[in-house]
Amino acid sequence: MLTITQAQIDLWLAMFWWPFLRIFGLLLTDPFYSSRSIPTRIRVGLAILLAVVLAPLVTVPAVPVVSPAGILIAVNQLLIGVMIGFAMRLMFSAVELAGHLSGLQMGLGFAMFFDPQHAAQVPVVAQFLSLVTLLLFLAFNGHLVMIRVLADSFIQLPIDPHPLGAGGLKLMADQGAMVFRMGMLLSLPVVGALLVANLAIGIMTRAAPQLNVFAVGFPLLLGIGLGALYLVMPYLPPHIDAMIGQVTRFIAQLMTASHPH
Repeated sequence: MLTITQAQIDLWLAMFWWPFLRIFGLLLTDPFYSSRSIPTRIRVGLAILLAVVLAPLVTVPAVPVVSPAGILIAVNQLLIGVMIGFAMRLMFSAVELAGHLSGLQMGLGFAMFFDPQHAAQVPVVAQFLSLVTLLLFLAFNGHLVMIRVLADSFIQLPIDPHPLGAGGLKLMADQGAMVFRMGMLLSLPVVGALLVANLAIGIMTRAAPQLNVFAVGFPLLLGIGLGALYLVMPYLPPHIDAMIGQVTRFIAQLMTASHPH
């Protein structure tokens, strides 16, 4: 007669429940999987499928799921998944910041569209660069890279009843500086071209005061900005590819820093 003990039930439930929470945390914050165009039931189904696939490879502690220690482990796993997805989202935020800066210098800061991805009004240049980055992310198999990184995280940071190390949270906060640094670097070609154009318009206005700077300057800056953006676009894919690799290496450092000591 087959008998199943309570300890076996707790073990089977833990092998599924805790990996599921880490996976679902990633799907909640990853730039692609968290898209509003993907229904919630699809994300839940994908999380369940990945949890079933990864469950035999995961080592879980002998802790009941319904216990104070089990609840702490569940919170830790959800937090780890959110941190992994948020690390990749920082890359998209850097590109969107580059679009904000370029559009503002171009005179398109007022051109706002409703972005269903963020449920907010977003400048058109930032939205355009965000969509291009998403397409490049998919072209470089970034969505598969994130699943691989998630699977590796169970080896780098196993499921443990101890609280996460504070080093991971500090590292994540420090990584926020990357948004401003990379956003400025990506927008420099367009901003630099527009700076030269602004200086030229200023000299022209000084030489010919009767020149209407508003009638001439705005279409000129808009045309130069769009031309500079067009010339910059072929150089964007290598930078996005390098940034994806940088984020995957950062996630590995994040898992090491978050390991309980």
